[in-house]
Amino acid sequence: MKKFNIRKVLDGLTAASSSSSSAAAASPQSGNRENDMIQETLQSEHFQLCKTLRHGFPYQPSSMAFDPVQKILAIGTQSGALRLFGRAGVECYCQHESGSAVIQLEFLVNEGALVSALADDSIHLWNLRQKLPAILHSLKFNRERITFCHLPFQSKWLYVGTERGNIHIVNVESFTLSGYVIMWNKAIELSSKTHPGPVVHISDNPMDEGKLLIGFECGIVVLWDLKSKKADYRYTYDEAIHSVAWHHEGKQFVCSHSDGTLTTWNVRIPAKPAQIITPHGKQPKDGKKPEPCRPILKVEYKTTRAGEPFMILCGGLSYDTVGRRACLTVMHGKSTAVLEMDYPIVDFLTLCETPYPNDFQEPYAVVVLLEKDLVVIDLAQIGYPIFENPYPLSIHESPVTCCEYFADCPAEVIPALYSVGSKQKRQGFSKKEWPVSGGNWGQGTLSFSEIIITGHADGSIKFWDASALMLQVLYKMKTAKVFEKPRSKEEKSSTDIVDEDPFAIQILSWCPESRVLCVAGVSAHVIVYRFSKQEVTTEVVQLLEVRMQCELNEVESPEGGGEQASAVSTPGTSSSPQTSLPQSHPSTSSNNSSDGLRDNVPCLKVRSSPLKQSPGYQVELLIQLVWVSGEPPQQITSLAVNSAYGLVAFGNGNGLAVVDYLQKTLLLNVSTAELYGSTDPHHRQPRSPRKARQPSAGFCDGNDSSAAPEDRCKSPTSAKISRKINMIADQKDDARDNSFSRSRSSSVTSIDRESREIISSFYFCDSLSKKSETVAVPSLWVGTSLGGMLAIALTVPSTPEQRMQQPVGVSFCGLVVRLKGGILHMAQLDASGTLLPHVYESWYEANAPEEERERPRRRRPTSPPSSQENQDCQYAVVCSEKQAKVVALPSQNCIYEHNITETSFVLRADVVTMTTGVGIACFCANGHIMTLSLPSLRPLLDVNYLPLTDMRIARTFCFSNQGQALYLTSPTEIQRITYSQETCDNLQEMLGELFTPVETPEAPNRGFFKGLFGGGAQSLDREDLFGEVTAGKASRSLAQHIPGPGGMEGMKGAASGVVGELARARIALDERGQKLGELEERTAAMMSSADSFSKHAHDIMLKYKDKKWYQL
Repeated sequence: MKKFNIRKVLDGLTAASSSSSSAAAASPQSGNRENDMIQETLQSEHFQLCKTLRHGFPYQPSSMAFDPVQKILAIGTQSGALRLFGRAGVECYCQHESGSAVIQLEFLVNEGALVSALADDSIHLWNLRQKLPAILHSLKFNRERITFCHLPFQSKWLYVGTERGNIHIVNVESFTLSGYVIMWNKAIELSSKTHPGPVVHISDNPMDEGKLLIGFECGIVVLWDLKSKKADYRYTYDEAIHSVAWHHEGKQFVCSHSDGTLTTWNVRIPAKPAQIITPHGKQPKDGKKPEPCRPILKVEYKTTRAGEPFMILCGGLSYDTVGRRACLTVMHGKSTAVLEMDYPIVDFLTLCETPYPNDFQEPYAVVVLLEKDLVVIDLAQIGYPIFENPYPLSIHESPVTCCEYFADCPAEVIPALYSVGSKQKRQGFSKKEWPVSGGNWGQGTLSFSEIIITGHADGSIKFWDASALMLQVLYKMKTAKVFEKPRSKEEKSSTDIVDEDPFAIQILSWCPESRVLCVAGVSAHVIVYRFSKQEVTTEVVQLLEVRMQCELNEVESPEGGGEQASAVSTPGTSSSPQTSLPQSHPSTSSNNSSDGLRDNVPCLKVRSSPLKQSPGYQVELLIQLVWVSGEPPQQITSLAVNSAYGLVAFGNGNGLAVVDYLQKTLLLNVSTAELYGSTDPHHRQPRSPRKARQPSAGFCDGNDSSAAPEDRCKSPTSAKISRKINMIADQKDDARDNSFSRSRSSSVTSIDRESREIISSFYFCDSLSKKSETVAVPSLWVGTSLGGMLAIALTVPSTPEQRMQQPVGVSFCGLVVRLKGGILHMAQLDASGTLLPHVYESWYEANAPEEERERPRRRRPTSPPSSQENQDCQYAVVCSEKQAKVVALPSQNCIYEHNITETSFVLRADVVTMTTGVGIACFCANGHIMTLSLPSLRPLLDVNYLPLTDMRIARTFCFSNQGQALYLTSPTEIQRITYSQETCDNLQEMLGELFTPVETPEAPNRGFFKGLFGGGAQSLDREDLFGEVTAGKASRSLAQHIPGPGGMEGMKGAASGVVGELARARIALDERGQKLGELEERTAAMMSSADSFSKHAHDIMLKYKDKKWYQL
C-alpha cells in the first residue's frame, strides 16, 4: 500500500505543530486492499489560510473621522484596530502592530490617505489607495505624549499638540518633524506662574491660515500668529476647556467647558466672552449664575446660508439627572432638541456639504459613535430621524452564545428568509440615502450562497446572508416567546438552573433543505421549529417533558427508573415507550416529593396564553428536561435533527433521548451505559452529590472578568472543554491570562468530569451499522466524550400515513469504533470516497390546506448502498479530540488512522466539501488549523493561526464547505477566514475599493468686494514657514521616523488600475499646467521688455529727429 510523505504538507510546519508528535502520515490498517483504488483529488496546493473580512461593530471604539469628499468613515478602537466603511458592502479592517488605542484620526481629504495617532505617542500614515490599506510612514515621539492633532484641509503639515503644552509640526509627505515649534511658555502670558496643561485643541482660523487657535486644558485659549511667532490674543476662562469650534467667518469661536457652559468669544475682544450659556442649566430667578452641570465634552458650530446656525454638543446635562442615558443636544435657532442614546457617546461628527472651513457649512447629518452602536441623525428633516444603518453592526445586540456557518446552501433559502424578515424591519427612518457612500464593490464574487446563524443570550436567533463577502441580517426570531417571563427578579422561579439569561441558546441544528430548525437552550430545553410563510395562532404550545437521570442502581433495576428504562427495546424489535403525552402546560410544575425536594418540575414555565406566530419559524414542539428527586437536569451537550426521519436527538451527562417530533412522543431515553449493554468497557461509579444550582459565571475570557455583564459571553459549554483549556493554561505560564477559571456548564464535580461519559455528538444517516447487514437502514450514530462511537438502528415507517400512526422502531447495534478523546464529528463516505449527503425531506408548507399540500418524499442518497458478503461499500469518518479514523462498513475494520495531536486537543472538526474533493478540517486548542484528505487522512495543511486560545473563539469557531470558516474575534465582531487557495487567489478581486477618483469641489467664491478690500480667506505659504530652509531641523531625539514602503511618491505608485492611472494623469496635468503657466509668465516678461525697448527707441528718434549732424 502506498505510503504518504510528510513533505506533501504545506511549508511552515514547525516542531510545535500539533501533528508532529503523531505519525508522519495516516497509517493504513490491513484488511481492505481495494481502497488503494480510491483516487484522491485534494492536494496540499489547494489550501492556503488567510483572513477575508471582519464584520460587526468595532469593539471598544475610541475615535472617528470622515472624508467629506470620498464619503468614507474611519473608526479606531482601544486595541489599535482600524475599521473603514464606505457604502453598504464596502468595509475594511486594519490593525496597528502595537495594539495601542487609537486616540485620533485625520483624513488627508480626497487624497486616499489617513493619519492615525495612538496612545503610545506614535502617528502613522495609511495608504487607502489599495484594497488592503498599509502603513507608509510612522513617527514615534520619545519625550512627549501626544494629546491632539490637526491637519488643515489641503495641507501637508500636521500640527501635533502634546501633554507638555507644546505644538510640533510634521510634514505628512516625508513624515519628518519641522524645526518650527510652538512652546507653551511663549504661547501663554509670560507672567503666568502655572503650566496651562495639555493641548486639547488646535485649529487654524477659517479665514486666515496664518492664525492658529490653541486651546489648553486649564481654560486658556491662544490665537497664535505663525509668521511673527507670537500670540495675537489670549482668552482666559475659569473652567477647563474640552473643545473649541469656529464660526466659518473666522470672527467668533465657541468653547465648551467642564462646568457645562458654552462661551462664545469675539476674536478681537479677548477680555471677556461675548456670551456665556448653560444649555441644560436651571436659570435662577435672582439672576445668579446657573448651577454647574456635567462637562460638555464636545461642541460643533455649523452655519447655514438660509437659516440659523446649528450648535451640536454632547454632555452638559444637569447633575440631578441621575441614571439618564447619554444625550446629544442639537441647538438650532431658538429650538433645542435633546436626543437620548442607548449607550455612552464616544465621539460625534457633523457632516457638511462643503469641505472648505471658510464657507457656509450647510450641515445635513450627524454621525454619533456610541460605545456599542453607530447612529447617523438626519438634520434636514423635522424631528431629526435616524438613517437606517446598512452595516451588520447588530451582531452583539444580545451577546452571541453560539454560531453556525452554512456555505453552498440551497438557492431558494435566502429569498425565503428575506421575504419573512423584511416584514420585521423598523419604521420611522429617514427617507434619504445613507450618507457614508464612498468606495466601490469588488468585481469578483463567489458562486455559492452562504448563511450564518447566531444564537444569543436572550434566546434570540439571527439568520445572516453572508454571500459575496458581505453580511446582512435576513431574519430574526425569539425563542423566549414560548415561555412565561418573570416580571421582576424577585419573581424568579426557584427551579431555574442558571442565575441569568435562562433562555440563552446553547446549540443549533439546522437542515437547510427542509428548513427545520432545532435549538437547545441553557435551561435544559429543546425547541423544534418549522418554517411557514403563513401566520398562525397556536392556542396550546405542544410540550413534552423528559425525565433523564443516571443512578447506577436504577439502571440495574429498570422498575425504579420510570421512563428512564421504559424506552429501551430489544434489538430488532420496535420499542413502545411509556411516556407522558404532549401537554398544554407543565402540569407537574407543582409536584414535589414527600421530603420537599423538587421532582418532575421543568426549569421554565411555558406560556399559557395563545401564541401568535408570524410568517417564518414557528414552534412545532417544546421539550423540557425536568428536575429529578431535587436535582436539576443536566444541560444539553449535543443535538441533532433529521427531517427525513422526523426525529430529534439530544444528549447530556446522563444519557440520550430521541423524540419523534411528528408524533410528539418520546422514542428513546437511555443512559450511556445502556447503549453498551453487557459490553460496557467502563467501570462506572455512582455519582458524587452536587449542588442544586449551577454556577452563573459567564462563558467568558479570563481577562474579561471585570467587564460589564453584557460584555461577557454567557453561553455554557461542555465541562470537558473548560477543563482542558484550563489544563493547557496551567501548563503554559504565558497563557494564564487567557485561561478560563470558571465554567457554568457543568453541574458535576471534578471527579465526575473525569469519569462520566457524556454524549458529545450525533449523526443521522442510512448506514450498514451491523456487521451482518447488507442493506443500509436509517441509523443514529452516537459519539461520546470517552471516544466511543455507537450505532442505533431505526425502523421508520415508509409511507406518510404509516409514519403518523406507527411508532419508529429502535435497536441497539453496540460499539462501532473507539478513538482517543471525545468524539467531535462523524460523516459517511460511499465506496468511491465521495461524501454521502445527509437524508432530508424537502420543505413544504405545513400550514397549507390538506388538499393543496404536496408533501415530498424523503430524499435518500442517489444510490442506496447495498453490500454483498465480505465486501465493504461504506466508510464511516470519525474525528475525535485526538485522532481521526476511517472505518469500513459493514465489516467495521479501521482502514485509516491519524493521530491529529498528542499535546493539545481538537476543539472543532468538520468534514468539508471543496471544489476539488472532500476533507477534514480541524481547529486545535493550541491555535493550529489543519486539513486532512479523505479517506487516507493525509495531512494537507497545518498553520499555527492563533498563538493562544480563548474561550470565545473556542466555542464559536466553525468550518463550512468551499474552504470557509469563521469565529467571534470579539464580543461584537465576526472574523471570516478562508483555507481555500482558490479564494485566496481571487480575494483581491472580490474586495471592494475604498478610494475612488473624485474631483474636489471648487473653493467658495470670494466675491468682488471681499477680493477688493481683502476680506476673503488669507493663504499661507506653510512650506516657506515650516520648511527646513527657514525653520531648520528638529531635534533627532524628539521622535523616531519609521519608514514604510515609501512616502507620497510610494503612495502614488501604489495606486493601481484605473484609479492610479487617473491619479497620475491628474498629477501630470497639474505639472503641465504649472509649466505652461511659467512659460506664459516668461513670454509676458519678454513682451514687456520689447515694449519698453520700442518706447525708448521712439523717444531717442524724436529727440534727434530735427537736429543736424553737426548738432549731435
